[in-house]
Amino acid sequence: MSYDVNRSLDPRTGTWSTLIDVPREETASLLSKVLAITSLGFLITAFGVRTAPVWSTLPGLIAVFALIFAISAARKANASLALGLFLLLTYFMGWEIGPLIHRYMQTVGPAIVFKAAATTGLGMAAMGIVAYLFNINYRRVTGIASAALLLLVLMGIASMFFHFLQPDTYSWLTLGVFTLLTVGDFARIRAGGDGQSAVSLSLSIYLDAINIFLAVLQLMGGGRRRN
Repeated sequence: MSYDVNRSLDPRTGTWSTLIDVPREETASLLSKVLAITSLGFLITAFGVRTAPVWSTLPGLIAVFALIFAISAARKANASLALGLFLLLTYFMGWEIGPLIHRYMQTVGPAIVFKAAATTGLGMAAMGIVAYLFNINYRRVTGIASAALLLLVLMGIASMFFHFLQPDTYSWLTLGVFTLLTVGDFARIRAGGDGQSAVSLSLSIYLDAINIFLAVLQLMGGGRRRN
C-alpha cells in the first residue's frame, strides 16, 4: 500500500504543510462498508421502534450505553462480535427512542416523522459530500465538536433545574454540534479511518444521525405538539 505525500506552501504562515492522501480505492471500500453497516443498523432501529413497548425508554438507554462500552472492548479482538453488538445496539436504540416516536406519530402525525427522517438522510449525504470534496482536518473538527458536545450536555443538565434553555434552542445547538461531528467523522473515513474499524466508524456515523434526527424532529414537530 502506498500513499501520496503532497507538500504545499501555507501563505498564512510561510511554512510547508504535508498532506497524506490515502488511495481512493481504499477509502471508497471503507466508506461502502460503513454505509452498508449503518444502513442495516437503521433498518433494525426501525424494527426496534415498531416493537418498542411504552416503558422501553430507560431499558433501551441502559442497553445502548452498555453496548457502546462492549463494542469498544470487542472491536479489535473480534470484529464479528463487534458487528453483532452494534446491530444489537441499533435494536435497543429503537427501544430507547420508540416511545417518543410513537408520541409524535399520535400527536402530529407520521408525516412529520418521515419528513424528519428524510431531512436527516439528505443532510447526512450533504455533509459526507462536503467532507469528501474538501481537505478537512478531522482531528481539529472533532476536537472542537467534542468539547462543544460536553458543554451542551452540561447545559442540558443545568437547564433541567434552572429552565434557561427552550427545547427548540437546545435542538438547534444539538444540530450544530452533531453537524460538526458528522463532517469530522466522514473526513476521518476519507483519511483512511485513523486506524479505526468499519464498525467503530459506523457507530460514530449512526449516533450522529440519530441525534440529528431527534433534533430535526423536535424542530419540525415540537411546536405542533405544544399547540
